[in-house]
Amino acid sequence: MKTGLDRLLADPTLRKPLEGKRVALVAHPASVASDLTHSLDALIAAGLTVTSALGPQHGLKGDKQDNMVETADETDPQYGIPVFSLYGEVRRPTGQMMSTADVFLFDLQDLGCRIYTFVTTLLYLLQEAEKHGKSVWVLDRPNPAGRPVEGTLLVPGQESFVGAAPMPMRHGLTMGEMGRWFVEHFDLDVEYRVVTMEGWEPDGPGHGWPQDRIWINPSPNAANVNMARAYAGTVMLEGATLSEGRGTTRPLEVLFGAPDIDAKGVLAEMERLAPEWLAGCALRECWFEPTFHKHAGTLCNALMVHAEGPFYRHDAFRPWRLQALAFKAIRALYPDYDMWRDFPYEYERERLAIDVINGGPSLREWVDDSAATPHDLDNIAASDEASWVEAVRGHLLY
Repeated sequence: MKTGLDRLLADPTLRKPLEGKRVALVAHPASVASDLTHSLDALIAAGLTVTSALGPQHGLKGDKQDNMVETADETDPQYGIPVFSLYGEVRRPTGQMMSTADVFLFDLQDLGCRIYTFVTTLLYLLQEAEKHGKSVWVLDRPNPAGRPVEGTLLVPGQESFVGAAPMPMRHGLTMGEMGRWFVEHFDLDVEYRVVTMEGWEPDGPGHGWPQDRIWINPSPNAANVNMARAYAGTVMLEGATLSEGRGTTRPLEVLFGAPDIDAKGVLAEMERLAPEWLAGCALRECWFEPTFHKHAGTLCNALMVHAEGPFYRHDAFRPWRLQALAFKAIRALYPDYDMWRDFPYEYERERLAIDVINGGPSLREWVDDSAATPHDLDNIAASDEASWVEAVRGHLLY
């Protein structure tokens, strides 16, 4: 399998339109070629005139751990070019940033989830490129979560940095495909190209992530493919008082961690409420003590998700429903549990974090309504999922 970057490096005809152009690169630590050379180094070595670089959330170096931990602009010590932060004083590229190049190469490894902010960064880049008459090329990469689609659509008016447009939580697209949908949905007049992958099989043996390709963290807490598969569910814990495992070696691979909740009891309640929503993975009781973040220094009981190895069934695994069910089981067993986090999340200071994450209040309201059943949520989500599949059908490249 060759990524868009690998194909661009290997084929002079693909690079020819970039001759004589000033090029900017949007990248992070996972922006590497097949030999693990970072795309900044590889593109300069290939003869492109790279005049600036831009880093998304967590920075070009990927060194910033948590949400709302910002990165400053800097100058690259080797090449002397400006490295602009798209997660610092601004999250949308400024006119100064756009003036540094003619073509912007977007080379970010994504996780296939609406809330992963690289999706929003792509939209903002396309919108600013339209304003400033610039070109955007996506050097396409695999979606490690594959093609399955899951979750309710973001409600218009609920947009945020973790919700760019009316898409479901697990969107099933590559970044190249997502850019095509953005151009159509927002009616953008921008020169947009995708350098497609060669040999990517979203329904092949790796279920989206090629089995012969190593994993490099695109952000500090995206440690492996198991996390990438579970993330469309476990990310909702960022809107809860429950620990998502930050401060441990396996963040965002648990359905919850808390010092005052019985994990086995929650699992039994989940199996009682909707056993079919537990399909496609294994859940294991575990214990951890976070070194930082929620419940730091406190022993937590947890349920860990194993969407890997012999336990994983790609077509059956539904992480968004799985996480929703964990919330529902906790609410049933602990009706007065203070579950929803009420402090600022991704620069949103009015709405509850769980509503920002889900693009509206429907999931939280379903969890908190004792009369609401799994069937009720399933009906809403299934309709939204079908609408999304139809909306993006014409933008698929693989």
